[in-house]
Amino acid sequence: MSTAFFSHAECRLHDMGAGHPECPQRLDAIGDQLRASGIDMALDFHDAPEATLEQLERAHTAGYVMQLQETMRQVREAGEPKALDPDTVVGPGTWGAALRAAGAAVAATDRVLSGQAENAFCAVRPPGHHATRDETMGFCFFNNVAVAARHALDVHGLQRVAIIDFDVHHGNGTEDIIAGDERVLMCSYFQHPLYPYSGAVPKGTNMVNVPVAPYTRGPEIRQTIEQSWLPALEAFRPQMIFISAGFDAHREDDLGQLGLVEDDYAWITTQLKAVADRHAQGRIVSCLEGGYALSALARSVVAHVRVLAGV
Repeated sequence: MSTAFFSHAECRLHDMGAGHPECPQRLDAIGDQLRASGIDMALDFHDAPEATLEQLERAHTAGYVMQLQETMRQVREAGEPKALDPDTVVGPGTWGAALRAAGAAVAATDRVLSGQAENAFCAVRPPGHHATRDETMGFCFFNNVAVAARHALDVHGLQRVAIIDFDVHHGNGTEDIIAGDERVLMCSYFQHPLYPYSGAVPKGTNMVNVPVAPYTRGPEIRQTIEQSWLPALEAFRPQMIFISAGFDAHREDDLGQLGLVEDDYAWITTQLKAVADRHAQGRIVSCLEGGYALSALARSVVAHVRVLAGV
């Protein structure tokens, strides 16, 4: 069975200004590296649809979605960007990009659960894991992975899904949305202390949070995963795995101070794929989060997707 690859040209139209690390060139770098590696030949490419408001509201409050929609409408009409916080800027292309990013995660979920693909990777932006139920944060507007996970639970009727977050930053938005939802197990590691300065004390019993110190390297991360994530996942027996795939824990990325390399991301993906094979019929949907050193990001995505595709 194939690995589906979801993206959309509109995801490149979201632009938070010159010099911003969350830039359109991130997707260009990934695409170039996929072609250079030859991995693109093993993937089943799809254009991401727009998420519907109903889909977004499974993870976000209706008031938040409505307010964000209105803000983005005003920005489109004015043709000028607007800062929502010191890190997060709305531009004329943001609304379409955000809808495509969340829509990719939902469509990938549908495709995997229908049996048309074993797993999927969504090369999308803006990222999502800092977006809470009712607040934009940290480059994020809609929580793509949380929207997809709730879609799998509420629409497809799954009883247990896991969310794995290996971004260098704590996925505080995902935690805010799914804390206490015992249908979801969230496992993450993240550098601590580091933005958004949360996660050391989990908000719910359905999460395995592993804060790690700056300059932690791959071998220590692997040991942590073996000791904390994998036993929890085996006990939980997820019927589907969602990945917040942030690659900013790479040693070349300046937005964090961890020391992972491509082989570490391949190893992590291999462990998650084995869990999915045992409990979830191989079903994985992975969504791009962070990763801002363009070459390291692109190489790491290829390592991740290579394992997903089994090539």
